[in-house]
This record gives sequence, structure tokens and C-alpha cells, in this order.
Amino acid sequence: MTESETESGTEPGAEPGAETEIEIEITADLVRDLLREQHPDLAGRAVREVAGGWGNQMWRLGDDLAMRMPRRGSAASLLHKECRWLPVLAPRLPLPVPEPVRTGEPSARFPKPWAVMTWVPGEPLDRASISRGDHAAETLAGFLTALHVAAPEDAPASEDRGGHPKNCTEGFDHFFHAVVPDGLADDVRAVWDDAVAAPEREGPPLWVHGDLHPANVVVSDGTLAGVIDFDSVFAGDPAWDLAAAWVVLPDGAAAPFFDAYGQADEGTIRRARGLAALKSLFLMLMGQNGDRGLPGGKPAWGPAGRAALDRVLRDRVR
Repeated sequence: MTESETESGTEPGAEPGAETEIEIEITADLVRDLLREQHPDLAGRAVREVAGGWGNQMWRLGDDLAMRMPRRGSAASLLHKECRWLPVLAPRLPLPVPEPVRTGEPSARFPKPWAVMTWVPGEPLDRASISRGDHAAETLAGFLTALHVAAPEDAPASEDRGGHPKNCTEGFDHFFHAVVPDGLADDVRAVWDDAVAAPEREGPPLWVHGDLHPANVVVSDGTLAGVIDFDSVFAGDPAWDLAAAWVVLPDGAAAPFFDAYGQADEGTIRRARGLAALKSLFLMLMGQNGDRGLPGGKPAWGPAGRAALDRVLRDRVR
């Protein structure tokens, strides 16, 4: 799958379910027309709609490609960011990631840019599971070690991610009051307060994926097989990705992950654990919205978020 098959398009500080109006109706006929106009050598490929997506609609083009089409909000600018930076990042990453192979210009038929990306095989983790936890921990650690290098001066920044957890208190409180079970409230709040009290990161901003959760990684043969959805990529604090030790990996894998990663000090781990709590609550709220039939809701994300929250509370590191 590619990066937008299950993306939510909702930022950590935004209320899930917002921005629900689809600006442009995208059909298979439109996809074929655009390909005939701008990339006729691809127009004969089988076209199949990909379920899901928020800011972008995805269409499979044969077995190895997909067309990514912005349909709302800031998706066009985020697509431009992906097309600019994925060719820089992908060659050094040890797992498959989507790579842009063609771009499409705005036209009378579709007034936004679009792109053709490589398709990353595998099942999204919110629809599958990891059975080889130690292998997945080493694989994720290797991926993030390769990604987390100093970013250039012109690397993108993020308005609401990449900084210290204390800057996300409003979003955390919104999720906390919406979904935290009463019996866990004190423990969850303690994890967050500890992250807020953790020291600031020192050093240059590093490349960060920024949105690692079960819908944005794919698995095969019981372990991680690819990382998708890079439209949040930015230069910032790697703790935002290290939260995946609890949000993505299964029970008991957080400690082996940090041992293999080897670059996280105590303050970074504290920030990462708090951010994992934030991401877990976000997933739970998206699941709740899905159960209620609200636009943008993802029913499968609720159980994934609750399982991640349980790991945050149970699997301490150091």
C-alpha cells in the first residue's frame, strides 16, 4: 500500500472529524483522463480505488504504482513536500517507502497537482499484527537510526509537531477528557506530566517522520515491511518518532527497541513516552468517532489506540 490508504489527515492538536467536505469528486474516469493527458504511457494500467484517505484520494495503477490526488485543505502543499524530500530520504532508508515517479500539473479537469508514487506492499498494521516483536523492534530501530540525522537548513518545519510535549498540552487535554477511562486517568496524566517536565532536547533538528502509528506502517511475515505517509515529515525532535516503541510495536518490544536504537537519553525517552500517550488517545478518539459514524472516524483505530495506551502504562523503559 502507499502512504494515504488509511491516513486521517488530522493533526494532533485538531479535533478529529473536522474538515469533512470533499472539495472534488474523484472518479476512475477522471484518473484515466488525467493520465491520458499527461502520462499516456500509464493510461492503460488497471485503475482501482483505494479505500480510506483523508486529504488525498489514492488509486492503484496496476500492481506497483498508485496515484495520489489531493482533495481538500493543505493536501496539495503536503504532497509537494513529499515529492521534494522523499527522493532525498528514500535512498538511505532500510525499509521500502513510497517514492514519487511522476507528477501531474493542475489542469481544467483537476485544478490541483497530483503524483504517481510507488506502492509499498504489505498490510497496514491497523488491519494486521506483528508476531515477531524482537525482529520488528530491531527493524524499526534501524529505520529510525537511518532517518534521524541532522536535517538541512531548508528542511520543512511543523507548526504543531516536532517540539516539546509541553507545547501540545491543549491537544492532550482534549483527547484526555474525551476518551480516557476513569480508572486510568491518574496514571495517564502522570505519564504526560512527566513528559512535560522532561528537559528540552539539545542539538540540531533531525529528520522526523512525524506520524508513525498503526495505519502508517505495513507488515508482512509478522514484522515491519514498510513505512508510509510522509506528508508530515519535518525537522525536529526524534521523540515524536520514538513514541512508536509503544504505539507501533507489540508488548515487551519497547526496551529492545531502545537498546537497538541506542541514541535516546533519559529525557528523550520521557518525552517519547508522553507523546506515545498523546498518540494513543488520538487513535482512541478516531476509533470512537468511527464507531459513531462520524466523518473521518476510523473504527479499527480504537482498539489499536487502547492497546498502545496499555503498553505506555505497562512497558516502562529504564
